[in-house]
Amino acid sequence: MRKKLLLVVLLIGLATLLTGCFEVNEPIDAESEGIWNSFFVYPLSFLITYIAEDIFNHGFGLAIVIVTVLLRTLVLPLNIKQLKSSQAMQLIQPELKEIREKYSSKDAQTQQKLQQETMALFQRHGVNPLAGCLPIVAQMPILIAFYHAIVRTEEISRYDFLWFELGNPDIILAIITFATTFIQQKIMMAGTPASDNPQMKIMLYLLPVMIGVFALFFPAALALYWVVGNFFMIAQTLLIRRPMMREFEKNNGGTKK
Repeated sequence: MRKKLLLVVLLIGLATLLTGCFEVNEPIDAESEGIWNSFFVYPLSFLITYIAEDIFNHGFGLAIVIVTVLLRTLVLPLNIKQLKSSQAMQLIQPELKEIREKYSSKDAQTQQKLQQETMALFQRHGVNPLAGCLPIVAQMPILIAFYHAIVRTEEISRYDFLWFELGNPDIILAIITFATTFIQQKIMMAGTPASDNPQMKIMLYLLPVMIGVFALFFPAALALYWVVGNFFMIAQTLLIRRPMMREFEKNNGGTKK
């Protein structure tokens, strides 16, 4: 859990660094050069602009919502894999505890045996300890590319959506970003071993605060992406994870959450 927490913090820090390392003042178009521009930023910019202008008559807010749902759907298989691995990890906790108690000695040979037994247990139950990090790793390049597509597509900053301007920060949307991130994290952790882990409990509050602070300084269009993504994840958890948990409990003699 500590490694996962550290990875999340490092990835968020990397995202913040990269948003400042690339040129964001240069407008993005079909003539932009470089792998990053050609294969990440411009396709997103083109898709948002196409949907906004050709389908919704300059409805850039709606275009961002639709593209966000499309992107989240794209990484849905990784999220489902994460959920399955999380449930499997929950089921093997008693066996994992027994192995750790059996090899509690700190000498090198015992610790090596502990690692071998643990990996064998993971393989038997199809558990991937890193599966929980896959969606985060996959979404960071998308988030950074989305940021560049927003700030480098001049048309986006000219339009409003609901009560806010897409090109400027909005404090109300930042608060909503914080709240939905917290709710999404809370629902994801409910009934899992992470809910009893002090380090993950810190992450429950730290991540929403960090995302909320970012939303205070970045264009509201980026916060809109995050809010829509949070609602998508909440719905995904309620519609996929809970039935999955009931199925796991049924197949394993009523294992508790």
